[in-house]
Order: sequence, then C-alpha cells, then structure tokens
Amino acid sequence: MFDSSAAVGAHDEQPARVQSVELAEEDLALDRSLRPRLLDDYLGQTKVKESLRVLIDAARLRGDVVDHILFSGPPGLGKTTLATVVANEMNAKVKTTSGPAIERTGDLAAMLTNLEEGDVLFIDEIHRLNRAIEEVLYPALEDFALDIVVGKGPAARSIRLDLPRFTLIGATTRTGLLTGPLRDRFGATFRLDYYSPDELADIIERSAGILDVSIERDGALETARRSRGTPRLANRLLKRVRDWAQVNGRPTIDEDTAAQALAFFEVDSLGLDNVDNRILELLCVQFAGKPVGLSTLASALSEDPDSLEDVYEPYLMQQGLLVRTPKGRQATPRAYDHLGIPMNL
Repeated sequence: MFDSSAAVGAHDEQPARVQSVELAEEDLALDRSLRPRLLDDYLGQTKVKESLRVLIDAARLRGDVVDHILFSGPPGLGKTTLATVVANEMNAKVKTTSGPAIERTGDLAAMLTNLEEGDVLFIDEIHRLNRAIEEVLYPALEDFALDIVVGKGPAARSIRLDLPRFTLIGATTRTGLLTGPLRDRFGATFRLDYYSPDELADIIERSAGILDVSIERDGALETARRSRGTPRLANRLLKRVRDWAQVNGRPTIDEDTAAQALAFFEVDSLGLDNVDNRILELLCVQFAGKPVGLSTLASALSEDPDSLEDVYEPYLMQQGLLVRTPKGRQATPRAYDHLGIPMNL
C-alpha cells in the first residue's frame, strides 16, 4: 500500500539535502577565497617563495615551463595553495589529483594526454602512487613522452606519444616513502616548515579582512598561538572565533574574546584539542608513563595508526610533550605539567 506520510517525509527532506549541499559548496568557496593567488599575497615560507620566484622568472625569460617541483611537509602548511600560486604566476591551468585516486596506468595516461602546453599537473599525496604508475610517469617527466604498449604476447609493441611540455608539482607529507627514482626526477624540492605565531597572525588578519571580521592584533596573536603553526587550522579557528563572537555580542575580536571562544571550542593554550589531550592522558595515566607501541596507542584511542603518526604526533613532539623511543611512544615531564598530573618516578 502506498504510504502518503512517507512520501510527504521524503518530499520534506529534499530541500534540506539541497540546502546542505549548497552550504557545503559555499563553505568550500569561502575557504578558496582565503587562499592567496600570487606569490606577493602568500605570507610566510619566505625562503621557499624567494626560490620559487627565481624559478618562475627564469622560466618566463626562457619562454619555457617551470621545472618539476616537489613540496613536502606536514598537512595544512600550504602545499596545494603553492601549487596553484605557481600556476597563476605562469598564467597556466592547473589540474589536480591525488596519488590514491590514480588507480590504473590508463588513468594517468588519460590525464597526461589531456594536458595542454604549459599546464600544471598537481598530484597530492604523491608518495601513495602505485609503482607501476610511477614507471609510466618517468618518461613523461624526463622526455615529455608517454610509452604505450599495444597488443599482447608476441604481437605486442611499444608506441611513444609526445606530450606537451608541462610542470608536475607533487606534494607529500612523508618524503621517506617516495622512491628514489621518482624523487630524483624533480628539479626542485622544497620543505615547508611550521609557521611562527607572528606569521600566522598576519595570515589571520588578512583572512579577517576578506571575511569582513573586525580583529585586533592581540586577538589575532592569541588565535595564532593556538593554531599549531598551521595556516589551515588558523583560518578554521578564526571562523569559529568569529561565530562565538557574533553569538555573544562581541563586535571586535580582542585577546580575551579569542581566548574565551577557543576555550569554549576546547582548544587549549598550546593549541591541543580533545584528541591531543586524550593521547597524553593515555600515556601518562592509563599506561603509567611507560613506552607504548603505535598500534597499541591507536587501538586505545580508536584512531587509525597513520592518522596518529602523521596528524597528531608531529605537533606533540614539536611541543616537547611526546617522544618516540625504541620501545614506543612516551610522555615527557612537560606533558605531566600540562595535564597537571604528578609524574610517577
């Protein structure tokens, strides 16, 4: 039997789904609007910017494409943004993909043959490329050519297709997982480092201007100090502080407003969130300060080991709260001080 109430419910849900999609797209568009388009707009990473400026200017003078570039460093430091900036500086189109998304050699071949002269191909998480796919990439990077095998068995033959000159920009959070042959084919490699609070405060003030948010320098610095040295997180926290300030009738974000807002969202004075503090509590309390293996700690936290190792550990180690020992992960005395827990000697 036809259920009219179910039909009405389904009809009522449809606008909500459409609205949620529209909101998601608006949020993504907002995030993109905060990203700088040119090197002059890009704040921080001064040495990397200077080196890129030389590469770009030299390529322009030669009428050539920029050499292949590899960006490495922790997540959220602007590797994707820099790839877009390089393309914009060269007045080139950028096509974006990621290592896990390229499942077959045919996928990569299709991308390469669809490139136009001067295009930028950006591959995020390039360390996760399949080895067979890497083999296809080598002649494309060195000779701007694509080797295709036609037929099978004794009748198989290889055909070489010429490709337009392009620039490959790769990004990786784990340089050690890149194979030597692939790494050697990049003409320039740059490692992005964590930002200082002053650099992040500059970024936050720039983003606040784009978002039409009134913020004082001390409010920007307070937000910056809790942003883990990462621009992506700094912009995310700025939007949360903006929301809290609007709801609580604070027309301008000063130091006190930023501190109260971030405390409300459970981001402490070191920039640690619930997961970070839970990691420290497990090490200090549940495991009584003894070394703990990565898989054991990830299981106790109900987190993926790779996420724990790539996302959370680097900042905790940088802050001197956690160390990796031959026997496992271990909390430092500073972690006990931060949690207000007496250290078991």
